[in-house]
Amino acid sequence: MNYSQTLEFLFTSMPSFQRVGGDAYKPGLERITAFCQHLGNPQRNYYTIHVAGTNGKGSVSHMLASILREAGYRTGLFTSPHLADFRERIRVDGEMIPKQKVVNFVDKHQAKMQELDLSFFEMTAAMAFDYFDQSDVEVAVIETGLGGRLDATNIITPILSIVTNIGLEHTEFLGNSIEEVASEKAGIIKKSVPVIIGQRDDSCNHVFERRAEELNSRLLFAEQEWTLQGVEHFDNDNQHFSLVRERDGRGYELDIDLLGDYQRHNIVTVCAAADFLAEHTPLTISRRAHRQGLATAAAATGLTGRWQVLAREPYTVCDTGHNADGMRYVAAQLDALEHERVIAVMGFAREKDLDKIMPLLPKRVHYIFTRASIERARPVEDIAAVATNLGLDFECQPTVKEAVVRARSLAEPTDAIFIGGSNFVVAELDELQKEK
Repeated sequence: MNYSQTLEFLFTSMPSFQRVGGDAYKPGLERITAFCQHLGNPQRNYYTIHVAGTNGKGSVSHMLASILREAGYRTGLFTSPHLADFRERIRVDGEMIPKQKVVNFVDKHQAKMQELDLSFFEMTAAMAFDYFDQSDVEVAVIETGLGGRLDATNIITPILSIVTNIGLEHTEFLGNSIEEVASEKAGIIKKSVPVIIGQRDDSCNHVFERRAEELNSRLLFAEQEWTLQGVEHFDNDNQHFSLVRERDGRGYELDIDLLGDYQRHNIVTVCAAADFLAEHTPLTISRRAHRQGLATAAAATGLTGRWQVLAREPYTVCDTGHNADGMRYVAAQLDALEHERVIAVMGFAREKDLDKIMPLLPKRVHYIFTRASIERARPVEDIAAVATNLGLDFECQPTVKEAVVRARSLAEPTDAIFIGGSNFVVAELDELQKEK
């Protein structure tokens, strides 16, 4: 098989959660454990850092990977979902896994994958573990897919576990309360392995405290280790943060090439993690590597879709925030845009709770609701019904391309265009950008 045929095989014989949603979800670690044993347990041959959470885990993972690379380590990065290219999920020192490596892995292990009835995500995680081993990776940052306890990535024994935050998402799998979701995320905590919690939450702190105590694992809350003093400026390419390390009162002035107000939480988590790794693990991370890794995180790791500026006139930005917690930050930043008019192209996944997400949307914005060309996308008629009840100013377009073209036709140079609501909408935007 060539690369295109290999991807077709993977997406048809192993449906992905990204494409079909819950039907692709296969909880449990038995299959991935058996497959990794078949591969020789490559995940044991390098240090790992495990990152879970409802929001922010992608940004945190990319920033940490960039810091580790700047510290001189050959660094693997496993994330999901991808936007434009399957290979975005698996990177070494910022470079995507080569197409031929994907083909070779599937050709070699196809029979075993089918015998074990692997899910798409299980296969992808195992491919990453194997490729990192082949590539002589020294440390890998591994992002969970869904939840934690039963996530395929949870067969690793990391040197540090991180949970960014907790919100209600995928409740059909993770539970209907914050406590239940937290219990699933806390499932990544391993015996005697330290864990950092990115954001304190009185409704579920006790879940992590109890789990850490049971496993004799050191527990740290990032916000108690590092304090954000302020965001001194926000420009078109970078954000500048002033932070203080609480254990010695030392100040840090840090730039990141990631925009979005929600990064103020992520940078505190990353600083706590990088500092802990430097102080309490075999890894050496200098202040310079810490600073430079953050400054070039997006560029060095290929991270896109986080309040990503696409054009200046009209100001055009996209963001992949797609659940209620993530949309709360996006909506607030959308409302704060100081442009003559704001036009938002938005679509949502079928399983998202529109009654929780859409009331967050600012009414000053003109919305163009659309549907991405994927099975999981929510019909635009559903979105329109909720928008009507909320009194939003909106229109509908049948495709993302038509919606973006319409937004550009309406916008003056002094206006702003936002595109988001779903990973799928942003993914199709990426293809449109390539056509320009």
